[in-house]
Amino acid sequence: MSSPYLSETRSPLPLLFRRHSSGEMKNLASVSSSLLPAFGTVVDEGHPRLKKFVIAPYDRRYRWWQTFLVVLVVYSAWASPFELAFKKVVTGSLMIVDLIVDSFFAIDIILTFFVAYLDKTTYLLVDDHKKIAVRYLTKLWFPMDVASTLPFQLIYRIFTGELHRGETFGFLNLLRLWRLRRVSQLFSRLEKDTRFSYFLIRTCKLISVTLFAVHSAGCFYFWLAAHHKSPANTWIGSQVDDFKHRSIWLGYTYSIYWSIVTVTTVGYGDLHAVNTGEKVFNMIYMLFNIGLTSYLIGNMTNLIVHSAVRTFAMREAINQVLRYASKNRLPEGLKEQMLAHLQLKFKTVELQQEEVLEDLPKAIRSSIAQHLFHRTVEKTYLFKGVSEDLIVQLVSEMKAEYFPPKVDIILQNEIQTDFYILVTGSVDVIVYKNGTEQIVSKLGSSDMAGEIAVLLNIPQPFTVRTRRLSQVIRMSHNHFKQILQPDNEDAKTLLSNFIEYLKSLKPDMIEAIPFLTDLLRDLNREQIEPNEDPHNQETPSYNRDRSLEGMTLPVRVIIHGYNPNETTTEGETSGKLVHLPDSIDELFRLAEKKFGKKGSTIVMADGSQVEELNALRENDQLFIF
Repeated sequence: MSSPYLSETRSPLPLLFRRHSSGEMKNLASVSSSLLPAFGTVVDEGHPRLKKFVIAPYDRRYRWWQTFLVVLVVYSAWASPFELAFKKVVTGSLMIVDLIVDSFFAIDIILTFFVAYLDKTTYLLVDDHKKIAVRYLTKLWFPMDVASTLPFQLIYRIFTGELHRGETFGFLNLLRLWRLRRVSQLFSRLEKDTRFSYFLIRTCKLISVTLFAVHSAGCFYFWLAAHHKSPANTWIGSQVDDFKHRSIWLGYTYSIYWSIVTVTTVGYGDLHAVNTGEKVFNMIYMLFNIGLTSYLIGNMTNLIVHSAVRTFAMREAINQVLRYASKNRLPEGLKEQMLAHLQLKFKTVELQQEEVLEDLPKAIRSSIAQHLFHRTVEKTYLFKGVSEDLIVQLVSEMKAEYFPPKVDIILQNEIQTDFYILVTGSVDVIVYKNGTEQIVSKLGSSDMAGEIAVLLNIPQPFTVRTRRLSQVIRMSHNHFKQILQPDNEDAKTLLSNFIEYLKSLKPDMIEAIPFLTDLLRDLNREQIEPNEDPHNQETPSYNRDRSLEGMTLPVRVIIHGYNPNETTTEGETSGKLVHLPDSIDELFRLAEKKFGKKGSTIVMADGSQVEELNALRENDQLFIF
């Protein structure tokens, strides 16, 4: 990630040190601490800028410096074992290269005293020079960094004036392998960076580990032969005469050849251990190869099989569905729907919003939902004219789903729990009459399905079946009630839209909805009666506001115009399904209008007297006399 640091300069390392503006710090403070290893860091808002001469550890230029050092680490990983086995090169051509490489790591040691670090308890950058220095000096890193950087052979020559060719300096040079931790850190960071292929990064890491093991083992095996008291009685001495005075690259080629043959478990037998020391080393190396081979095979298998896991899971799920359908003798059409749903689930896994969004914070999920579905919800008939705030709240609670072709989204007569809005695709609205299916309507983008049952509080009157691949957003009945309950004005607008929609339905659809004919007739009568009698301001209404505020749309009760304890005539046995008004007085007036006589008492079927309408529930039987 590019950093706002150092934007004013283009010069090399010394200009990494600069003071940072308050605006830059605030930008950095917004970076999530969970992304620190790969992308950035968090800065204490109480410190508007880092102190002078302090380097941010995740600064882009400092990262490039660290990456450059990794290239030098690769050289050190090759040169250290090589110089141990072939000590001629230590005082020859590689000596100058070693000094140059060591000088770069010496510069890095100095820079480390100016690099801020992240406090693991507060997740804030510490830019105090004293704390940075104390932390570095008290850790193992400092002595190991110094030991792996000092040119021991050059120091010995300066103090003694002699060039020492002993084995001590060869082993001291192996301290440079401490620098390999930088390579491990680089691979860890690249594995988390989505800009790079995880498969390729992981493969490069495995190849690097294998090459280093082969190189190190080959060099040490040659060192054993070169320092044996009888060179002819060694693994290479038995094949090459006077090998110690032959070309360095000849010995290195033999060593690498033996190491590769051993690590791959081929073992041609042309190069084999001759003396006891070589046999012991071979045993240790082959035991190590068991672990190395297991590590390589396990990682490569995981990388290769990972891409096939989803296919295997899909095939297994399909087989289970087929066995289940066969065992229970399910109809062919139902079995095809089950298979189509499973295939869609696996083929469009990247399109399933819930799987992608479930781990994100709610604010981010809401923003994504607004971007994807806000316009669709705005275009639906039910929400035309409502406030922007209501639409935002509704969209935040909606869930997106995909359905393959010829799959039932809603079944006729099932209990309502959700309603749906089509985003893409199309569906058929189906009614079952006399055992046959009849398509009564076709719905497309921004159309709604299932809302009639939700708002009228009845079982679903229609079956809704997809015509092609369709995306829908689903709204829970409970969430819809909770959002709409405190919003009176939007409730009025929503109810008005719903009533207008009901009036526009086709006759076939109206017939399929229980009580809808009576409801529309009563609504039309209530629109006419206030115009005929302007003084009749207390004509009983169906309490559209209240029914939407409480989201019991509509609260319906059945009223009877007689005493349940008295003998009634046949004409009095049928009740009237009405919307529950706001007050008991309005209920009395409504009963007078329905039955032609004024009542004074309201009782339930069990004889208990009603004193508060809030205690009533849907479809309660009320007797008014």
